Amino acid sequence: MKKVKMISVVLILSGLLLSSCDIKPLAYQPKTIPSFEGATQLNDKLATSKKIEIDNWYGPEDILFDSLGNIYTGVHNADFSDGRILKVDPLGKVEEFYNSGSWVAGLHFDKESNVIALSHKQGLISISPTKNVTVLAATDEHGRPFLIPNGLDIADNGMIYFSNTSETSAYSIKYGRKIIMEMRPLGGLHSYNPATKEVKTLIDGVYFGNGVVVSKDQTHLLMVETTKYRVLKYWISGENAGLTEVFMDNLHGFPNGISIREDGTYWLGFSTKRNKALDEIHPKTGMKKFVYGLPEFVQPKAEPFGMVMNISTDGEILETLFDREGVVLPEAGAVKEFNGYLYIGGDVLPYIGKYKLDTIN
Repeated sequence: MKKVKMISVVLILSGLLLSSCDIKPLAYQPKTIPSFEGATQLNDKLATSKKIEIDNWYGPEDILFDSLGNIYTGVHNADFSDGRILKVDPLGKVEEFYNSGSWVAGLHFDKESNVIALSHKQGLISISPTKNVTVLAATDEHGRPFLIPNGLDIADNGMIYFSNTSETSAYSIKYGRKIIMEMRPLGGLHSYNPATKEVKTLIDGVYFGNGVVVSKDQTHLLMVETTKYRVLKYWISGENAGLTEVFMDNLHGFPNGISIREDGTYWLGFSTKRNKALDEIHPKTGMKKFVYGLPEFVQPKAEPFGMVMNISTDGEILETLFDREGVVLPEAGAVKEFNGYLYIGGDVLPYIGKYKLDTIN
């Protein structure tokens, strides 16, 4: 009798968890997690990185440099309720560049030295050298809001390309977990034409759209789909213009930011490695609802694991840098190369990592 009562209690509690859960997950069958071998052989090269402090802020999600070597990065406070764009000089002095009031993700200079940025509060914005701020676009052409605008790059012709992770809710740690669990295509890839002020949706229905980069030859761009563990290629010129294809698939972790090198190859940063427990429940919508309804401390966690890949123009992994235990870089989602160093950030990292590239080989 006691066993029956215990089973009944468990069933009732499970039912309550499921009924009170606001998640509506879709089934997703990930491919088998690839092993770390060859160009992804494990090492601890990133553990030699130095730290650049950012005055008790978090989340240097993108990193930008001016001609004097000053660093610009968007940051947030502990609960994501406030944010700034910081400017860090070569000696490490930190000052406020712009009080955004929210996290700012993508950053890029245009040809007029305006900082083009993606604010979680305002959308796509332009900040002039005299600090005048213009909102370029807060919604797409259909009126859908850019609530989590994410990756950004600017083509040589001035066209701005950017991703949006979600049109349904602003970012929080809890909502980030929800996006991962639900596996719903809530984002998109967009362009903004500064001449016509027109926003255009290039890819609709993206799974956690993230980093964006234009190719060196300006024929296509790459966009990261974090929760699909892949990178998409979107053609912007030539006979394939407007077409989308998979550039890389079944990656070893959660890809985040992507940037280009002078030789045309790419740096791809990762938030962490794949989680076997998460991959196993992805096909089971009921199980995902149950797990999401559990206390946070028993849900699948992101392990401290720094990983950056050098990717060829054909999507081949050339080299991988790791901090396996996350000693210095528990995440490496943002990665930019400047003057012989990699500068590395992440969604909740409380500093910027600086890695000397001479130590790769």
